[in-house]
Amino acid sequence: MGTYFNPSNTGFRKSAEDELYVDKSGLLNLLNRKISTEKNCISVSHARRFGKSQAARMIDAYYSKGCDSRELFSKFEISKSSDFSKHLNKYNVIHLDMASMADGHRHDVLSSMKRKLYADITGETGIKTDICQDVSEIVDEIYRKTQTAFVIIIDEWDCIVRNFSDMPELVHDYIQFLHLLFKSEESREFLALGYITGILPIKKIEDESALNNFKEYTMIKSREFTPYFGFTEEETKALCEKYSMNFDSVKSWYDGYSISGMEMYNPDSVYQAMTDHSLESYWKDTSAFGTINRFVTMNFDGLKEDVVRMLAGEKVYVDTETFQNDLSEISSGDDALTALIHLGYLGYNCDDSTAYIPNYEVAKAFHSAMKKSSWSDVSKLYQACNDIINATIRCDADKVAGYIEIAHETYSSVLKYNDENALSCVITMAYFTAPAYYNIFRELPAGKGFADISFLPRIDSGDKPPMIIELKYDKNADTAIRQIKERRYSGNLRGYRNVLLVGVNYNPDNKKHECIIEKFDFP
Repeated sequence: MGTYFNPSNTGFRKSAEDELYVDKSGLLNLLNRKISTEKNCISVSHARRFGKSQAARMIDAYYSKGCDSRELFSKFEISKSSDFSKHLNKYNVIHLDMASMADGHRHDVLSSMKRKLYADITGETGIKTDICQDVSEIVDEIYRKTQTAFVIIIDEWDCIVRNFSDMPELVHDYIQFLHLLFKSEESREFLALGYITGILPIKKIEDESALNNFKEYTMIKSREFTPYFGFTEEETKALCEKYSMNFDSVKSWYDGYSISGMEMYNPDSVYQAMTDHSLESYWKDTSAFGTINRFVTMNFDGLKEDVVRMLAGEKVYVDTETFQNDLSEISSGDDALTALIHLGYLGYNCDDSTAYIPNYEVAKAFHSAMKKSSWSDVSKLYQACNDIINATIRCDADKVAGYIEIAHETYSSVLKYNDENALSCVITMAYFTAPAYYNIFRELPAGKGFADISFLPRIDSGDKPPMIIELKYDKNADTAIRQIKERRYSGNLRGYRNVLLVGVNYNPDNKKHECIIEKFDFP
C-alpha cells in the first residue's frame, strides 16, 4: 500500500470506528452504477466541513487494491448490495489532496506532486518513473500491464485554480494534467471512475474543456448525492437521542440547509456538539470570516440590505446563473450571494430561487464578521440583544421599548417601516440571540388567532418564560395586549404559566414605540 497510490483503509477506519460515525456508504452504490460508464466522472462541490474528505477516504477504502476492507464495510449499508464484492478492493486507486500538495510549494506544486506520486508508484509496482513523464502515461502503462482499471480521486481539486489565479501558466498546466487523466483517449481505457471534490463548482475557463465531462453536484443542486453530504434530520435525531441532546435546540443551531429539497444539517457542527455535549458556534472555528466581510463591504446591488433582511428572517431572490465559480470575480450582489451559498454561509431554496440564513450558528457568524467590518451599528445592536431578553423577563417595558427604538433606528434605512411586517423584522433583529433559548414562531397558530411572534422556551433553556409579542402599527400597546386575551391564544400554549404578553405599538407620527408587558396563565 502507498500514500497516494493504492492507499490503505486507515484513514476511513478511524472515522468508521468512531462511535459518532454516521453510515454514508450508500454513496458507493451510486458510484458503482457509474463505474466504467460514459458518466463515470463526478464532481462534488460542497462547503467546508460537509464531509467531502471523509467520503473520499471511504472511496479509497472500498476500491483500493492496497487493502482488504471486507470486514470494515461488513456492518454498513454497502455490504447489502449485490455489487458489494464485485467492486470491493478491485481497482488501482490514485488519491491526491491538492490543498496539502500546494502547502509550501507555490512555484513547483505540480512537480512536487509528481515526485511524491511517482515514488509511491515505483515502490508499489517496480515500474521506473521519470519526472518528465506525464502521470497519464504511467497510469496507462500500469493499466496495460495489469489490466486493472483506475479510480482517481482528487480532493480539493479547485485549490490550484482558486489560489494560483495570479499564475496563469501554472493553472493552464494543471488543467492540462486533469485533461490527460480524465478526458484523453487513453483515459477512456484506464479510467473506471473519476471523482473530484472542491469548495466551488467547476470554473468555466475560456478555451479549457478538461472538466466539461464531469457531472456536478453542488450546494445548490446535489440531486441523489444530497443525503451523503451533511446529516439528514433522521440521522441528527438519532444522534440527539443517543447523546441525550435536545433535538429542537440542535435543530435551531445547525439545521436549515435545503439541498435539492432535502433538509440537511451541518455535520461537523452536529458532531462537535455531540462530542462536547454543548451547543456552540463551531462554524467560526472552521470558516473564513474574511469572505463575508469582503462581500458585505463591497455592498454590490444593496447586498447589505439583503443580508439584514435575511438576518431578520426574510428570504431574498438570487440569480445563481451569473456566478463564474470564482471568488476573485465577484461583480454583483447575485454573485456574492451565490458564492455565500456555495461556501455554506447561506441556504438556498431551489423552488423559488431564494437565499436565506440557514440557522442560528451561521447568523452568529455573520454578526461576528460585521464586528470587523463597517457595520458597527449592526454589531452594537447585537451586543444588546441579551439585554432586551432580560429586560423583557423583568417586565421592564420602558427599557424594552428603548431597545426596539434603537433597533428601528439601526435598520430604518433598510426596512421600510410602514406596516406590521416591517415592525416584525425589527423585533426579530432586536431579539436576535433568542434562538439560543427559544423556538421562535411568526404568526404561531394558537387558539382563535395568530400571535405575531411567539417565543417558546426549549427544555434546556433554563427557567426562561414563554413570551408572546403582539405587534401594532399606529394603534396602541393596550390594543395588542387586549387582542391576545380576546383571541385566547390557548392552542399551542395550553397549560403554560407566567406567559409574558408583550404588546408593542409604533406611532408613525412621533416615531416612538410603546410597550406593555403582562404576565398571564393559559388554562
